[in-house]
Amino acid sequence: MFTGIIETLGEVISTRQEGSNLVITIGASLAPELKVDQSVAHNGVCLTVTNISANTYETVAVAETLQKSNLGQLTPGQYINLERAMVFNGRIDGHLVQGHVDGVGECISKTAQDGSWVYQFRYPAQFAALLVEKGSICLNGISLTIFNVTNSEFSVAIIPYTYQFTNMQYLQPGQQVNLEFDILGKYVARQLAVSL
Repeated sequence: MFTGIIETLGEVISTRQEGSNLVITIGASLAPELKVDQSVAHNGVCLTVTNISANTYETVAVAETLQKSNLGQLTPGQYINLERAMVFNGRIDGHLVQGHVDGVGECISKTAQDGSWVYQFRYPAQFAALLVEKGSICLNGISLTIFNVTNSEFSVAIIPYTYQFTNMQYLQPGQQVNLEFDILGKYVARQLAVSL
């Protein structure tokens, strides 16, 4: 489990195919603190650390993950949001995030607001029932509040701190982001679906 509060940015050093899997090597300041078999959220996708070397580590994304996320589009030099798994003896500053991405959305606009930024996203309409005005979403691993919600679009406001310390600063219209919808909404939708 995660909180959607990003710890640091990691730099993609290299990627390589191994069968249907993608092995990703990441340079990050937290690499020396990691252990093999530990879970880390990468742009919101929970992946297992498989190898550590000085200030880099490796992780593997399987075919299912590559189909449902933007990780297959990673190239060397790109920055990704990193968060280690939560510890259950502290505050949850974001919301409960599983690291299980539901799909991707597309950034359709980015507007500077004199000190903050508003991004608008298009998302698959099949998830419309899981979004509510002022509800939570995990976007590239970041816990955010949504507004201007329609059946295919929503907006988020980004404060300077989040802009500076996450990869939102690099995000441009036309690019894809990983989306994980609120787990509580998913449970309610499932309950309603099976009780009919």
